[in-house]
Amino acid sequence: MTEAVAENVKDIKARSLYEQDILLWVEDTVAKLKAGDFQNLDIINLIEEVESLGLSQKKELLSRLVTLLEHILKRIYVDIPNDYNGWERTIRNQRSELDQLIETAPSLKSLWLSTFENAWRRALAKVREEYPSIDFPNKWTYSSDLNTVLTRKFW
Repeated sequence: MTEAVAENVKDIKARSLYEQDILLWVEDTVAKLKAGDFQNLDIINLIEEVESLGLSQKKELLSRLVTLLEHILKRIYVDIPNDYNGWERTIRNQRSELDQLIETAPSLKSLWLSTFENAWRRALAKVREEYPSIDFPNKWTYSSDLNTVLTRKFW
């Protein structure tokens, strides 16, 4: 075995299962948890993965809300009737996905208003770039509560 190959094999062996194959690591971690084998858990990576679950839900909330607001703004202010159906379809889809996300993680409700403000800024910037001749409002002029945003036809 050449020195380079030996070094490569050594590197692979030194890498954790987490670094080699995350799916296999997940399956191994679940098996250890079910068996109560807490001594052999990869705690550092387990903590990182659990933290990332919460972050991904927060990111999904923001992303879906930005898309929803973009399409609501287009539907209200952009006078292109041929696009109304597509925008309304996206609005319905994002509302459904947001409703499902919040049903799965009800604690996201506590982040709704702060996420809404962030999503509003992002959505407004995007539609202003896409439609520079349209005079979009600087502020959301409707109620921003969860139920209203997920159900009301603003147009």
